[in-house]
Amino acid sequence: MTRFRLVFASAALLAAVGLFACDSPSSSGGISTGDTQSGVDIVGSDALADDTGATTADDATSTVQDTGTGTDDTAVAQDTAVADDTAVAQDTAVADDTAVAQDTAVAQDTAVDPTTLDHFSFFVTSLEGLQALSGSQSGFGGDLRYGEEGAGAGLRGADKICAELAEMSMPGAGAKGWHAFLSAYETSGGQVVTNVDAIDRVGDGPWYDRLGRLVASTKANLIATRPVDADSAIINDLPNEWGVPNHRPDPTQGQVDNHDTLTGSNSNGRLYSTTATCNGWTSVSTSSGKPRVGHSWPRSGGPGGGGGGGGDMNPAHWISSLNESGCKAGINLIETGPPGNDGTVGSGGGYGGWYCFADIP
Repeated sequence: MTRFRLVFASAALLAAVGLFACDSPSSSGGISTGDTQSGVDIVGSDALADDTGATTADDATSTVQDTGTGTDDTAVAQDTAVADDTAVAQDTAVADDTAVAQDTAVAQDTAVDPTTLDHFSFFVTSLEGLQALSGSQSGFGGDLRYGEEGAGAGLRGADKICAELAEMSMPGAGAKGWHAFLSAYETSGGQVVTNVDAIDRVGDGPWYDRLGRLVASTKANLIATRPVDADSAIINDLPNEWGVPNHRPDPTQGQVDNHDTLTGSNSNGRLYSTTATCNGWTSVSTSSGKPRVGHSWPRSGGPGGGGGGGGDMNPAHWISSLNESGCKAGINLIETGPPGNDGTVGSGGGYGGWYCFADIP
């Protein structure tokens, strides 16, 4: 009986121990909620799973829904205000607006102001200059239109030639307002209706040659046999557009007989006659009259004196000395004796040159 009780007691003890073993943690975990380990709150595996699920799901939602910055916020990427707005790239207002590049007003306005140039307002047209502009070794003859047309074409063409020769010699000087010292006339129905006097075309002075030497200070001093107050170096040998004395244009050569200079004028600088201007400086016909000339340097003594002559000869006068034999283009630089009657503007000793005067000294 006692033995039976011991066995029963042992069985009961074993049962109790087994029951406790079922509630104990295993090697895989099984820590009760609320227990702690190393001072860290321990949660049950179920709670961890549930909480993890919530956290993961919520965080996922947070990640997916918080696409305002990543996915939906395409303001930077899709807002093509910078890329598509071609206001900068395509607006060619700067590149295509060629107002700066093509507007040559600035470039052209950089022309020299003629009022700032050295004194230069008188010259005799050189033979070389007339040959270059006419394209002929014989020069222009009595036709000085130089591309101009209509009334006054001869005078306007001569003015233009003066300006071009001045520009060649002194850049910017072509804008000084050049006028040929030539008298002419206008006709209507075969009748002369307007006289043009050379002296009225040249302004009031003073005038200087290409090297700044005085030719005349006033119109009153200009109208004389030789300009009254001209520089002594040029008074008896009026220079060309380069300032070279016309009697010896090539300093390496001797003097030449080139004194005859077209004017169409009397000694006062006014129209000599209707037959003295080669039909208003528009004709090279030998039937266009006998142009009146002055002498750029006094022609006195020796043979010659000019073809055609004329009743009132003054071989020293720079404006009105004699009549040439015709209006045809031609050059005669050699003393040939009286009279030279080849019908050219240079028959008496010359090449059909004329005087040029500018408005700006």
